[in-house]
Amino acid sequence: MAGAKSVKISRMRAWQRMLSGRRLDLLDPSPLDVEITDIAHGLSRVARWNGQTAGDHAFSVAQHSLLVEQIFSRVEPDASPEQRMTALLHDAPEYVIGDMISPFKAVVGGGYKAIEARLQAAVHLRFSLPATMPAPLKAQIKRADQIAAFFEATRLAGFTESEAVRFFGRPRGIDPQGLDISPRPTQNVQKDFLERFFALDGARGGTQEL
Repeated sequence: MAGAKSVKISRMRAWQRMLSGRRLDLLDPSPLDVEITDIAHGLSRVARWNGQTAGDHAFSVAQHSLLVEQIFSRVEPDASPEQRMTALLHDAPEYVIGDMISPFKAVVGGGYKAIEARLQAAVHLRFSLPATMPAPLKAQIKRADQIAAFFEATRLAGFTESEAVRFFGRPRGIDPQGLDISPRPTQNVQKDFLERFFALDGARGGTQEL
């Protein structure tokens, strides 16, 4: 019985077919199977906060990613295009594994984190970014991520300000004026995400193409 069970598990499908035609192995992802069009398509259709946000549209991970890069660029005005691209792609693995809220991530434990890390490394390598994010840059992007979460929580997800401060900290020195916080249609966000990616890629002399 044990042998039969192990054979069954080994034959389980661990890949996902993408609209680009790529077949991405979730357990052993290859950078060659990562496409920015798949990332933009997937992230623009994954809802933040499990969809529990105000507005006529879901606030997608793609829009959150644009917001984080926008905040990161304000906090770190001297950041390079490569660093800004890293901020834009900070949640890229969620195009295949979805956006799991932090409380559930804590319950699931290390297995989820390991898969997420392998996918993130594959994404980075695909777009000529360091496979492992340097610690200072990781901290800077995390700060921008928490600032974005504060504004999303208080403006869209029903958190009180005191709750948001408790979980995400107070966004000191950041004026929300001009930040992209209002949920927008999927196709618009997908288009904006791709345009921002290619603008950053062009600014660093990249050669990515649709």
